[in-house]
Amino acid sequence: MNPYASSVSREGGASRHKLQYRILEGKHAICKLAPATPIPDWAEQPAGLVSITRTEVELSIVCPEANIPSDVKAATGWVCFRLEGPFPFTQTGILTSFIGPLSSHAVPIFVVSTFDTDYVLVPEEYVSEASRLLSEAGHELILNDIP
Repeated sequence: MNPYASSVSREGGASRHKLQYRILEGKHAICKLAPATPIPDWAEQPAGLVSITRTEVELSIVCPEANIPSDVKAATGWVCFRLEGPFPFTQTGILTSFIGPLSSHAVPIFVVSTFDTDYVLVPEEYVSEASRLLSEAGHELILNDIP
């Protein structure tokens, strides 16, 4: 059992987790580069969330907005919500429980998953609405300092 999921309810036969989350400081951006581009130095600055994903069609980088040079194609102004994990790989429905209330109200999201948890990025102009929807769904915003 995940110590961070405060409870699990069943709606229509599906599990719905009650999760804790934090909002990371600062704005983040999602960048797209050519697939063969070497990982740039600015992407590896040790501040905040940095996610680097390479496929045969692109190199995507999520990082603090302040790191990105002006000549890089990027979607800026994203606020990052970090779910309080870790979550075992066998536990299902974690991300669905969190993004369901957002997607059902047309709140845009971008998700990054790591070994221990998930990060849900929301455009800055949707943060208040997203926070309200998450609270109404039973998720809890943790306000103390980020560990």
